[in-house]
Amino acid sequence: MFGNPSSRSHRFGREAEQAVERAREQVAELISANPEEVYWTSGATESINLAIKGVAYANPDGKRHIVTSGLEHKAVIDTCLQLADKGYQVTFLKPDSQGMICPEIVQDALTEDTFLVSLMHVNNEVGTITDTSTISEITRARGIVFHVDAAQSAARLPINTREIKADLISLSAHKMYGPKGVGALFVRGRRHFPIEPQMHGGNQERGVRSGTLPTHQIVGMGAAAKLANECRDQDMQVITALDTALRSHLAAIEYSFFNGNQEYRTPGILNVGFSGVASESLMMSMPNIAFSSGSACTSSHIESSHVLSSLGVPEQLANCSVRFSLGRYTNEAEVDFAAAHVAEAVNMLRQLSKGLKKQQPSKKNFKVPDETSHAVLA
Repeated sequence: MFGNPSSRSHRFGREAEQAVERAREQVAELISANPEEVYWTSGATESINLAIKGVAYANPDGKRHIVTSGLEHKAVIDTCLQLADKGYQVTFLKPDSQGMICPEIVQDALTEDTFLVSLMHVNNEVGTITDTSTISEITRARGIVFHVDAAQSAARLPINTREIKADLISLSAHKMYGPKGVGALFVRGRRHFPIEPQMHGGNQERGVRSGTLPTHQIVGMGAAAKLANECRDQDMQVITALDTALRSHLAAIEYSFFNGNQEYRTPGILNVGFSGVASESLMMSMPNIAFSSGSACTSSHIESSHVLSSLGVPEQLANCSVRFSLGRYTNEAEVDFAAAHVAEAVNMLRQLSKGLKKQQPSKKNFKVPDETSHAVLA
């Protein structure tokens, strides 16, 4: 279907439009919303930008205070920082040591000038779950717009917009096994609050988001949403068992530790550290196993995870921490394979570190690595 879904004057465009609208219905069904409340974007990052900037710039009351947290995805944090540069006041809530943002913390941060609260449903690095339902009741009672980043939770937890009274919800296709480069923004109730468009030139998506719609990607997101809705319970049953097995294997490694609340988290996102082993060295020693030291959006920069820093994890331990993700297509053999290789690599790197410490520096400027900074030797 190569027709432009906005070209309704011929059959090819109408066929594409029908496919786009079917996909809109499928995404709406995933979160128990109405199809007209779903707007297409290029992904969760654009969806988040549209939600936060759109409400900030269209704010008719002139209020200037935003509440978010230090746990958020960079798309939220950097957007809020950009608004702070323009004179908005931003409060970054500090989670407890287990990575939880409690409703009481949110309520205490609200002021008469607060117009927006933006929090994620499931954290993308440690998997902790935020009580968005209770928080939505607090914000609604105060007339404050509530935005939820649900990119990580849509395929893992049931989302019902009738229970979670969020005004805005950001979604990503590839986090629910759909194609990369497409996402959606849920806007409650035919825009009962104004949103300033962030893209102009075409008036697509009822003027909220201009740009020719990528039919093939949107249809892919719709299909992924349909499968996520049908397979979620079965997926999570399998992922929970694999998560338990992986956690048991990794806990058996000497001087390992887990980051974030291990009770109120979604299975499939496991953040673990190995004292004395730098995360970058561990990843370089196992290039055929996909895991990371942070979110994919920041992993190209070698720096401590801002999420772990916000949890109060010391930098030395944060630099020893990695994240494992399990999904629909992960199997038991892969978990066993990964765990065995992690244990072997951790032992090798620790032995290497001990060996380097015993060596005398041969050059004046040579610095012997400590236990959290391993050299990779050819």
